[in-house]
Amino acid sequence: MSSDFEAYEQDFGTLTAEITNKIGRIPKLAGEEKTQLVLNVDKQLEEVRELLEQMDLEIREIPIQSRGMYNSRLKSYKQEMEKLEKDFKRSRIAYSDEVRNELLGDDGSSSESQRAHLLDNTERLERSSRRLEAGYQIAVETEQVGQEILSNLHSDREKIQRSRDRLRETDANLGKSSRILTGMLRSRSSVPPTILSLCSIGFKQQNSSFISAG
Repeated sequence: MSSDFEAYEQDFGTLTAEITNKIGRIPKLAGEEKTQLVLNVDKQLEEVRELLEQMDLEIREIPIQSRGMYNSRLKSYKQEMEKLEKDFKRSRIAYSDEVRNELLGDDGSSSESQRAHLLDNTERLERSSRRLEAGYQIAVETEQVGQEILSNLHSDREKIQRSRDRLRETDANLGKSSRILTGMLRSRSSVPPTILSLCSIGFKQQNSSFISAG
């Protein structure tokens, strides 16, 4: 598993190096050429996101005692990804001096102020989006835990119910056995010993007569 993680790391390094180079070129371009490069960088950033997801999945397969090191590396890669995204957004609205002067003339300083304001608003939106995403993830995880707890409670309740049913059945059997034993004891005690002796003598005499007749 660690070899797969390291392969993803190599791909991550190659892609981020290419993206960094292209981001530096974007402000110097204009028109269709700039648009195409922006689209290309956007696509590569998506590939980097997928790589980070794959790394995260690989870490989950690594033994717990070895995850700390890989989690630290993944965290640094995510931070690098966030920086790339910020640089990319800045580069999309940035112009080279020649292009800015050609389009805005003497209003370049005003444009810089507007650009800074736009970047500030963009970063605020990003932070809000990340907070919402984190809150949603926590809600999903909480729901999953709740469902597992309810499932366990349902299973425990069924086990308790079966135990109660077996206990009731055992009590019923014990009660029935007790009544039978009590009846037998009462039947035995209700026959006088004299009658039992007479019956025994009569049986012996009858048995002797049978033997003599034979």
